[in-house]
Amino acid sequence: MSDWEDEYDGDGVAIYKPGRQEPPAFFTSTKHRVNHGDDVARRARFGESGAPSSGGNPLAFTVEDDVVGRIIGRGGAKVRELEESSGARIKITKCCSGSEVVLSGRASSQLRAKQMIQQLISEAGQDHRKVEVEVERRQIDWNDIRQNKETYEKLKWKDLPPLKKNFYIQAKSVSLLTPEEVSMWRKENNNIYVEDLKEAGEKRPFPNPCRTFLEAFELYPEIMDNIERVGFARPTPIQSQAWPVLLIGEDLIAIAQTGTGKTLAYLLPGFIHMDGQPVSRAERGGPGMLVLTPTRELALQIEAECNKYSYKGYKSVCVYGGADRRGQISLVRSGVDIVIATPGRLHDLQMNELINLRSVTYLVLDEADRMLDMGFEPQIMKILLDVRPDRQTVMTSATWPHGVRRLAKSYLNDPMMVYVGSLDLAAVNTVEQMVLIVHEEEKKAYVLDFIRNMEPLDKVLIFVGKKLVADDLSSDLCLQGLAVQSLHGDREQYDREEALEDFKEGRVRILVATDLASRGLDVHDITHVFNFDFPRNIEEYVHRVGRTGRAGRSGASITLVTRDNWRMAAELISILERAGQEVPEELVLMAERYDKHRRERALENPRARGGGGGRGGRRGDGRRGGSKDWGFF
Repeated sequence: MSDWEDEYDGDGVAIYKPGRQEPPAFFTSTKHRVNHGDDVARRARFGESGAPSSGGNPLAFTVEDDVVGRIIGRGGAKVRELEESSGARIKITKCCSGSEVVLSGRASSQLRAKQMIQQLISEAGQDHRKVEVEVERRQIDWNDIRQNKETYEKLKWKDLPPLKKNFYIQAKSVSLLTPEEVSMWRKENNNIYVEDLKEAGEKRPFPNPCRTFLEAFELYPEIMDNIERVGFARPTPIQSQAWPVLLIGEDLIAIAQTGTGKTLAYLLPGFIHMDGQPVSRAERGGPGMLVLTPTRELALQIEAECNKYSYKGYKSVCVYGGADRRGQISLVRSGVDIVIATPGRLHDLQMNELINLRSVTYLVLDEADRMLDMGFEPQIMKILLDVRPDRQTVMTSATWPHGVRRLAKSYLNDPMMVYVGSLDLAAVNTVEQMVLIVHEEEKKAYVLDFIRNMEPLDKVLIFVGKKLVADDLSSDLCLQGLAVQSLHGDREQYDREEALEDFKEGRVRILVATDLASRGLDVHDITHVFNFDFPRNIEEYVHRVGRTGRAGRSGASITLVTRDNWRMAAELISILERAGQEVPEELVLMAERYDKHRRERALENPRARGGGGGRGGRRGDGRRGGSKDWGFF
């Protein structure tokens, strides 16, 4: 126990011990040196000289224990202040009815000290009442909040400025289209499907597609100038049907394969939406458009698209982790119109009140399925709490899993849906897919053999499952005298950007990457995708394959499959068949063996039905584990 603890009890009250002697003043050992609290206690009992003080009769009174700490102060600081200000000596001891304060010294000093202590006690009582009121005020009735959720929402958003959403004037050529012509056009353009997801009331008529850029943006010459400058011939299927839906102000779910122009599908209507708001840019106090996206690379790519199709001088900023946080904060505070962000970094700025999201009227959830796969749903939910509920929202995705449907139902208001091709998972039909059944130790030989046979204009993206494998494989290729770059989450942001730029510009023709590069990597001249490791799910396989065969070009993918991947065989066969690709006989046998093994396991252990034992159950090897299929391997 320290000297201070020895002098005062747990309530901070001094304990008087008549027989105790103070250490000599000249004793300087660290172990025995009196601290500040001891000094105050000693002077409180004996005075500055260290001897009992003389003067008038001591003045004693009792105080409640809960205010003693206020009189003593932290480390005895308040006692010392009271003594210096009043000239009296103060001693506090525990008694049966509270704590006794004994004041010694001149009578005037005692009186002055008593008045100061009474003033402290009065202030302590006021503060205590304030704390009680505050605690009572902070008590949250969650049942009341749930029952009156809409009321609280209205209170939060009652002072919102006006919002305009509809900016569409249908071109005459579009309005003259008959239902039969519209149906035929949608079918001929990769089977465009449209659906109204409004749950209550009569279904709304779906707008006709805009078959040319002029039909969509004739009234917006600045956008037309940008499109002509870039040199696009005509809209992609998803763009032609998404633009009229967004321009009339409806929420939209856009589902299409990677590389089909979803970014431009939401950006151009977003520009028009921001420009048409009743509240001027100077009065908003924050960005008008927010684009949430899963990876840094995709965020930077969207920012590049914003700059390419600049409109009305709108300023955009990219906010993502791994970069200069202070610099991003400075850019946001300087005033921006469009924020493109990854959920983690934006949530950081939001929670520290460094960005105003109440001004956002146009929200985009880009690659929503990937954001959910990466575990960003909690951050997305918190971010959207600060975005006005009557906003216009766009959600894009390459797939339509249950998680995306749930997110759409929660955060979109009666959306319309446009999907191209089918909601069933499918790889792009411009890619020739080859599947090779190999042993794990043969993989490097296969990839080296492929690289030796590359043509001068070939460019290959090699996907691996782990960051360590990416470093290991890229190092091996470098030792072979090959120019290669690697891309994964453990590399510094500068190195990641440099690797991607080297690959885009053709300074290297080989990029080894994790699934970080499976989404949003817009490199048009990738000729081959090489799946060194099979991805963790079939959706990622489709996205990997979609990195080639873009913008009307053809491509090829080579996928190495080992016995460890046999549980994915049946789903891979389905993808290959849907794309009209050749299915290796060995892959079919692998799928059959896995299915047989799974059925046998289910018979042996009922908990294994559906792909593995229950939580905490035992696998066949006797080890405890979760519900994964590890026991089947």
